Order: sequence, then C-alpha cells, then structure tokens
Amino acid sequence: MTERIGQRTLRFDQAPRILSHAAAVGKKEGAGPLGARFDFVAPDDRMGQKSWELAESELQKTAIRTALQKGGLSRDDLDLVLAGDLLNQCTGSFLASMQSDVPYLGQYGACSTMAQGLALGACLLAGGAARRLLAAASSHFCSAERQYRFPLAYGGQRTPTAQWTATAAGAAVLAAGQPGQGAADGDLIITHALFGKMVEMGVTDANNMGAAMAPAAYDTLSTLLADLGAQPRDFDCIVTGDLGHVGADILLTLLREDGIDLSPVYSDCGSLLFGEKQDAHAGGSGCGCSAAVLCGPLLRDMHAGKIRRLVFAGTGAMMSPTSVQQGQPIAGICHAVVIERSGA
Repeated sequence: MTERIGQRTLRFDQAPRILSHAAAVGKKEGAGPLGARFDFVAPDDRMGQKSWELAESELQKTAIRTALQKGGLSRDDLDLVLAGDLLNQCTGSFLASMQSDVPYLGQYGACSTMAQGLALGACLLAGGAARRLLAAASSHFCSAERQYRFPLAYGGQRTPTAQWTATAAGAAVLAAGQPGQGAADGDLIITHALFGKMVEMGVTDANNMGAAMAPAAYDTLSTLLADLGAQPRDFDCIVTGDLGHVGADILLTLLREDGIDLSPVYSDCGSLLFGEKQDAHAGGSGCGCSAAVLCGPLLRDMHAGKIRRLVFAGTGAMMSPTSVQQGQPIAGICHAVVIERSGA
C-alpha cells in the first residue's frame, strides 16, 4: 500500500528494499577524496571502447554487473531496468541494457535521474508491477562535453560557476517488501518518495546550473519536511545531487529565510566528489555523480550504521543544447527518496 502524506509525499507501507548496489567511476573521480570507496575505478576513461558514448555505456554496464554480482543475482532475476543518462535519447543507457533481455524504461531527469529511478522503481514495486528491478544512471565528461559544450580540443575557458561532468555510474537493485513481514535489522529500505515540480527562475546560463537547480531543491525539501512534520535533525544526512558549491549555498540561504537550518546534516554529491586541487570549479555534476556517490560511499555508510536515516534529493537542470542556444530558461527539478536502515 502507498499512502499520500501532506501535499506530495508518498509513504510505502511495505517499504521496498535495496538488495545491492555498486558504483563505477573514471580516473579523475577515482583520484578524488572518495576514490577508495567506489567499487570500480577505470584505469582509462575510454574503457577500451572506440567512442566516448560506448565508454559511458561500458561504465554503466560495469556498475550494473557489479551490483548484480554483489547481490548474488543475474539479469534474469530482474523484472525491469530503469536507467538514464545525459545523452540524446539516453544513448548510454539503452546501449548498456540492449542485450539484457529485460524490460527497459529509459529515464531522463538530468542530474536527478538516479533519484527519479529510485522513486519510480519504489512505486512500481509497492504497486505490484515488479518483484525486483534495477535503477541506474551514468554520465561521462567527454560524451557530455561533445553534446552540450565544445569539442574536447577546443580548450575553452570555464567560468567559476561551471561544474565538471562526472565520469561515473551507479546502480541499485530493489526488491518489493513482503506482505506481513517487516524488514530485517540492517536492511536498507525506501520508506518515502517525493516527485519534484519543475521550478524556473529565469536562469539562462548553462554554466550556472547550481543557481538554476537550487530553487527546485528548496521546493522539494521544504515540502518533504512539512509533509513529514520533520526537522532536518530528524535525519542523519540530507544530500542533494548535484548543486555544487554555488547551488548548495543558495539552497541553504533559501531555507534559512524560512527558519530552517539544514547545514548540520547537509551535503551535496557534487561538492563531495572532487577535491579542492582537482580543478572542478563549482564541483561535480552529471547523472553519474549523485548515482555513484549514493551507490558507493553513502549506502556503504548506511550498511556500517554511520547513517541510519538519509534523504537523497537528486537535482537536475532541464535543458538541451537547442533550448540553450535559443535562449530558453533552464528549469530545475528535484526528486527525493528517504532511505532508512531498518532497526535504527
């Protein structure tokens, strides 16, 4: 049973479980502060492929394959794959699952794609449409630069507000909760989900995505807290992905104006992924950034009992090269899931 609470929050009576998860990243990401906590670090960002798009597909395949192996599962155990990326027609994702013989639902929420996949997957499991499914997302610096910005050899100057598209992928296997049975102690379960609204505040600069996404994160998180009657301190960690340094500061300011201090429990995946000396400017971005940080370090910390109640709020900048070239404003979106360690 799924219950609607307050304005937009969904509560899952039989909370879907996260059976297994994995994160695969590129060389630059592996050299960052979280590098040792990912399942796979590529020695070469081309992943042995002849194009950057195929390299991204191979990175997503690696995350999916590793997540299944860690859960003692195969693709035959899945009823659905929900996957997405930044490329036109979700090229990296459909290539990653094209030969899987598993029903596929392509997702596009820009950098919010992993949160969207988890929230939608939880709804499908709670409604009986699937027993087990996999949610995945990926991005690749080189494939994204080719599509959205300049040829790699161009060497254009990046603005201080620009974020670095992560070469990364994350995957998580979800299973339906069992009727009449609570989750076992230590299980990771998705207890709530909130689908975000697009919020557009007139930002047209594609190199300032944090500013475009922050109002949507504000809308989603303030709504979630109000619907649950909760305060930030009721959670061990509230993490967005990926506002970067600029967007994270805007989000904290917007919430403080409402008397909400998120800072004691707040982090952003884009700010966590790269170190200060890695020249990522305002931090990381891309579908794979939040997917890898969640499916690597954050869920590992939950298994270890360091985090018992987590809000994962994926943020995305809804735009295309065409819309940006036409001067259209960039809408932000933010989807959120609440993940808990049972027995907490």
